[in-house]
Order: sequence, then structure tokens, then C-alpha cells
Amino acid sequence: MREIIFDTETTGLDNQQDRVIEIGGIELANKFPTGRTFHVFINAQGRKVHPDALAVHGITDEYLADKPGFAEIIEPMAQLFDGAKLVAHNANFDIGFLNAEYSRLGLPPIDPGRVVDTLALARRRHPMGPNSLDALCKRYGIDNSHRTNHGALLDAELLAEVYIEMNGGRQAALGLGNSGAGASAQGRQNVSSSAGPRPQPLPQRISDEERAAHAELLEGLGEKALWNDYPD
Repeated sequence: MREIIFDTETTGLDNQQDRVIEIGGIELANKFPTGRTFHVFINAQGRKVHPDALAVHGITDEYLADKPGFAEIIEPMAQLFDGAKLVAHNANFDIGFLNAEYSRLGLPPIDPGRVVDTLALARRRHPMGPNSLDALCKRYGIDNSHRTNHGALLDAELLAEVYIEMNGGRQAALGLGNSGAGASAQGRQNVSSSAGPRPQPLPQRISDEERAAHAELLEGLGEKALWNDYPD
């Protein structure tokens, strides 16, 4: 199964007014990185970067001035993203912005069935939190010391590591897909079906002396003792 772990950076928080200015994506196949990535900065088409957003990601209007518009990056992005599950942290935010960009170009929105929200997964797994990306990196022992600013590709790389750990760590990336699980189950069935009676019965665990002492105890309890309802 192909999955794209992705992140976006934007000019602000309002997907109807603000614009996507950076997208980073990492491809996983059966929970293992394939080495294929996608990373692009995008011209905000006249929308200024809000100071609060600038403080988070550090992407300036001047830096974006010569970057391609969203319409120009759709095709190369689709080469990696199409046909894959889309995995993001607080996915409603990122998907909302992508769908707003698609709408401006007359394109259909992303099918919600393709989307996996790692924030929702983390809240179910760790209901006491915290479940920010930084907190999850700390929980799973992932080094994020180089994350001084948010960046789409860097955050996608960190989230990919978190996502793999949330799904069983490196064990999940060993190619144990359905066929492997089926083979294991078949192996267990073969072992079970081939088992027969023991060549030599196991020795009795209760000695004759212990049986005699137990019988003497029951006799002293009388005929109405509950033990008499359970024959040897």
C-alpha cells in the first residue's frame, strides 16, 4: 500500500483567504520509505504572509516572489500523490487548504476516504496527550533537535518516522503484509492439524499420599460439602 506523508505551510490560518506556500511529501510503501519525495515552494499569488505564520515557518514574501504558482505544481505533485493514501498531522488543516487551492482551479476536492489523520490516531492511542508532532517525537525517541522552524519537508520526514512507530515501529516495515500474515496463519494451522496424542502420557502431578490426604479431608467435611459435587 502506498502512502504519502505530507505537510503544508501557508500564509495564514484562513483557507478561503490564505494560500499554500510550501508542500513536502514522503512516500511509504507498506510503511517503509521508498526514497521518493516531493518538495516545492509556491508563490502566494499576491497574498502576504501573516506575521504569526512567518514566526512559525520563516518563509518570507520576498523568498516566494519568483516561485511557481499552485497551478504549475499540480502535475508534478500528482505524479507522487495520486492513488495513494494521504497522511497528515491535523489533516483537516492541510486538506482544507489543498481543497481550497483545487477549487480555485476548478478541480474536485480530495476524497476524504484517502485521508489519514495522525493527530486523531495519536489521540486514540495516547488519550492523555500531549500529541503535537514535537511531543510525539519525544515519546517515540525521534530526534527533532534540528527543527528550529516548521518546514513542510522536514515535518513530513519527522511525521513519517512517528507514523511508522505508531504502526508498530520497524516491525511494520519488514514486508509482513497480508501474504506474510496469511503464511503465518497457514503455518499455525499446519502445526495444529498435525498434532496428535503424546507417545507417552505425562506423569501424574498429584501423588498417592496427596490423594489420600484429600479424601480424608473431604470425609471430615460431611456429605453436604460442595467438593462432593465434583468427582475425581
